[in-house]
Amino acid sequence: MSQPAEGFPDENGSLLSIKSVHPNPSTIGKLVKRLRLLTLALIPVEVDPEIIKDVTSRIITQQVISAYIAAAGDCKEALPYCLLRARKDFMWDANHNPADYGENFGRATACEVLARRIVHQSPPDRLPSIMSTRYQNREEDDEASEVTSALELAIDLHCPIFLSSSEAQHVINALWRGDWIQVNNDNNDIDYVAYDPKRLHHHWGHLHPSRLAVPQYQNFFRIFIWLFFLVVYSQAVREPLDRLDPNHQNLDAWEIILYLMTSAFAMEDVTKFYKLLRYATWRAFGFWNVVSFITDSLLVAAFILRVVGIFSTGDEPSAHFRLKSFQVLSFVAPLIWVEIVTVFDGYKYVGMMQICVARMLRESGIFFALLSVLGLGFAQGLYALDMADGESEHPHVVMNVMIQGLLQSPNFGKFENSPTGLILYYFWSAVTALILLNVLISLFSSAYQDVVDDAEAEYLAFFAGKTVGMIRAPDQYLFPAPFNIIEIFLVAPFEYVLSYQAYGTYNRVMMRVVFFIPLGIIALYESSTAAGGKGWIKEWFGGDEGEDEDTPENRNPQVDEEEGLVISKVPFEELIKVFPNTMQSSEATILKELAEVKAQLDELMKKLEQPSNGVGH
Repeated sequence: MSQPAEGFPDENGSLLSIKSVHPNPSTIGKLVKRLRLLTLALIPVEVDPEIIKDVTSRIITQQVISAYIAAAGDCKEALPYCLLRARKDFMWDANHNPADYGENFGRATACEVLARRIVHQSPPDRLPSIMSTRYQNREEDDEASEVTSALELAIDLHCPIFLSSSEAQHVINALWRGDWIQVNNDNNDIDYVAYDPKRLHHHWGHLHPSRLAVPQYQNFFRIFIWLFFLVVYSQAVREPLDRLDPNHQNLDAWEIILYLMTSAFAMEDVTKFYKLLRYATWRAFGFWNVVSFITDSLLVAAFILRVVGIFSTGDEPSAHFRLKSFQVLSFVAPLIWVEIVTVFDGYKYVGMMQICVARMLRESGIFFALLSVLGLGFAQGLYALDMADGESEHPHVVMNVMIQGLLQSPNFGKFENSPTGLILYYFWSAVTALILLNVLISLFSSAYQDVVDDAEAEYLAFFAGKTVGMIRAPDQYLFPAPFNIIEIFLVAPFEYVLSYQAYGTYNRVMMRVVFFIPLGIIALYESSTAAGGKGWIKEWFGGDEGEDEDTPENRNPQVDEEEGLVISKVPFEELIKVFPNTMQSSEATILKELAEVKAQLDELMKKLEQPSNGVGH
């Protein structure tokens, strides 16, 4: 048997050190460059990414994994983070050098696969540290990158291979359920630690305000609040119908609740944007953040118009602003209802639908780019023809006719007196109906197929982003909207008056009072599941996880003596000896057998070459 090279870890032992280190940005940058060179040597030509991702890949072998671990030296815990950084650099090279896209995309895939395999071989007790420790990388311009961990970087870069691993999902599920909590340290560092393992297993022992920050509970709380907000909004937009009196100008109860909740949601989003930009990165923003920003802006605009109408002098200006306010408020309805998708996206099928929609909208950028260029050209031509007779209509008339043509309802009668304009309008209708719309359909189909082909990994990556996004920005005392108004006016002003300990006690008391009912429900759920182990509440919320099946009793079971039957005539260990090694590819198996034959031949040749002890020949 061949021995591992010097500096390589023993394959039967632990592959990562148990010593926590925190290298500076320069050290991380040098390690990233070394890993890039290793990957360039590993994949010098284009390789099919499916071959690289294969568990029995002949490229990402155990020897290759050992080589990468040995390349990290004393920085082994930072290795997954550095590999994901190298993946980011290779993807940048791929997107900026189309001629070598295939090669660089394969190298990026290899880095992600290696990060997953290395985490898989790490000691279980080091998993929280590997996933949570935040690092900085020295960029090419000698600037330090944003502070982030391996798990957060994988979410920002959308790494479904890494995030769909059992280790990453173990961390995500522990954070989602609240078994682990995020502890914010100095210098913007964090730790994932087990939640108070010595807590008392009774109802009041679980009534702790910090449990409201658990992503699972945040999700349930958000669903309830959003459904209540929809009821309030539905009643508020009916106000013009329910109150036909033209002298009715003041805000009614539903409008007051609506705009109070709107201000709370707007302040929460602004705070979230600020914290993500300060403590995380702009990559943490997504499509639904833009939708939330537009929704908040329209609701605030409706409120401003409503207030202007109330304080306007005269009936006509007041009625005008009141009408505009409710028009803007009605325009918000589609955005509010579509955000239900984000509220219920913790469920797999809703989450998959959201992923498909977001991917389709992203892919439609090509369509809208072509549409805007062609639209400007045709609009200028049609407007110029409209001005040719010396009389021109408002530009919005031409835009309205073009949009009608795009939506498959062309108004050919508008240009019936202008043959040239009619021909140009024919071209516009043909280009949009026959070319651009078919391009859009093809893009939607391609985006849908990409998601469906790897649906499980895509959803797990999405769920990881949802979970970490709820706890990523530091907030020691969480007041979810709309209760953040209470925090702003009744809690935050005392931060600069009370001591640190007194302010923390005041926060906890206020949270226990304000959130007594939800905290009581959480305490009931946690105390029941902790005390009974597998009570009906745990089965209802999370299902029965079952026991570990790999036990000696299950491997070699024994039947009752009175039956006179024997199951385990052949031990389990003997049965599996004939199984093939599915962790190795067929090429690796053949090479291993050849190496064994070669070793036996070498041993035989050594014995034949030894001088005979006898005298005669």
